[in-house]
Amino acid sequence: MESGYVTTPFGRRPMSLGMLASQQLAETIEPGMKRSKWKLFRTICEARPALGVTDRALTVLDALLTFYPDDEISEEKGLIVFPSNAQLSLRARGMTPATLRRHLAVLVDAGLILRKDSPNGKRYARRDRAGAIGEAFGFSVAPLLARAVEIESLAAQAVADRELLRVTRERLTVGRRDVSKLIATAIEEGVSGDWEGISAMFRTLLARIPRVATAEELAPLLDEMGLLRTEIVNVLERRIKTKKIDANESQIERHKQNSNPDSAYELEPSFETKQGEKAAADHEPNAGPPDERRLKQPKPSGGMSNRAGGAVDPGAGPSLKSFPLGLVLQACPSILDYGPGGTIGNWRDLMSAAVVVRSMLGVSPSAYEEACSGMGPENAATVIACILERGGHINSPGGYLRDLTRRTERGEFAIGPMLMALVRANGPAARHAS
Repeated sequence: MESGYVTTPFGRRPMSLGMLASQQLAETIEPGMKRSKWKLFRTICEARPALGVTDRALTVLDALLTFYPDDEISEEKGLIVFPSNAQLSLRARGMTPATLRRHLAVLVDAGLILRKDSPNGKRYARRDRAGAIGEAFGFSVAPLLARAVEIESLAAQAVADRELLRVTRERLTVGRRDVSKLIATAIEEGVSGDWEGISAMFRTLLARIPRVATAEELAPLLDEMGLLRTEIVNVLERRIKTKKIDANESQIERHKQNSNPDSAYELEPSFETKQGEKAAADHEPNAGPPDERRLKQPKPSGGMSNRAGGAVDPGAGPSLKSFPLGLVLQACPSILDYGPGGTIGNWRDLMSAAVVVRSMLGVSPSAYEEACSGMGPENAATVIACILERGGHINSPGGYLRDLTRRTERGEFAIGPMLMALVRANGPAARHAS
C-alpha cells in the first residue's frame, strides 16, 4: 500500500477507528515478507476463537483467497482481490448476498481484510498495455501478511490450550474410574472405613465437573480427584501392610509356642502402660529401657482404624505426607493474615505463621514440638492452620493437637480428608451462601 494512504468505504458504510488502525498496520509489512496463503488460512482457523471470527466468515475468507492468483501472498505480487459478489457467492458454497455482506463485515472488523473501494463501489483492476495490474479496487489481504507472526502465535497457543484440555480431561476420566473402582474394591474386601462418606465426597466432586469447561476450570477438580485417589490408595496399602505384619507375627508366635511349650512367659500378663502413666513409666528407675518396655506392650486385636477407615500397624509410626502449599492455603485462607507481611509464599512463611497462631490459640510449646516431631514441621503447621480455620468448633486447641499427634503416631490420622472438607467449606458455593 502507499505510505500514509487512507481509504474510506463507499456509500453509507461508515469509517471507524478500527479500519484506520488496520490500514496503518497494513503499512508495516516487512520488505520481502511472504506466506503461503493456505498455510496461513489453516493457522487462522486454529486461532479463530482468539481472532473473534465465525466459521461462516472463514468460509468467505477461504473463497476470497481462491481469487488470489499465487500460492504465496507478498507485496511484490499485489495484495488486492476484486471478485464480484456473484463470483464470490459461488465459491462461498452458494452463500446469499445478504449473508455474504454480513460476513465480509466480520472479516473487516476482525482486522483480517481491508476494503479498498472504487469511486463507484465496484471491484475491478486497471491494467497497462502489457497486462500488468496498475491499480485495483476490492479487498486487500495486506492485514493477513502484516499480522502473520501474531496469528501464528495465537494459533500455537490455541493448539497448546486444546492439547492441555485434552490431557486434563483424560486424566480426570482415569481418576474418576480409579476412585470408583477402588471404593468398590474396599467395600467388597471389607476394609473398614467411612466409605459412605468417601462415596458422597466422590459424588459431590463429580457433580462439580461442568459439561463444557476450560483446562483452568478442570485443574483444581483434577487435583482434588488425585488427592481423593491417593487417600484411598493409602488406606488400601495400609490394609495390605497390616495383613502382612499380622501374618508374620502369627508365624513368629507359633514358632515360639512350638519351640518352648513350657514357657511361663506366655501365661503371664504383658506389661501395659496406660495413657497418662507413660511419663511416670519413662522415669521409673527399674522400668527398663524404652525399647524393652515397648516390646512388652500387648498388640491390639484386629488392628486399629484410621479416619479414612484403613487398618494400620500400631508400631508403623507416622506416615503423613505434605500436601501442596496452594491446597493448604485454599483450605485455610485465614492463616494468610499471620504470615510475614500478611502473605505466605513458601513453607517457611507458613511455619512462621503457625508459631504465631499457636501462641494465639493457647497451644503450649511442648504440644507443638510434639506435633512437629510426630507429624513433621510442614504437617504440624498445616494442622495449626486447620485448627485456626475451625476455631469456633474446637474447645481446646492444645488438647486437640495432642490427640491428633497421638493418633498420627499410631497411624490413625490422615490430613487429606480434613483439608478437602475445608476446601469444600471455603469453596465458591459456601462463600455465596454465607
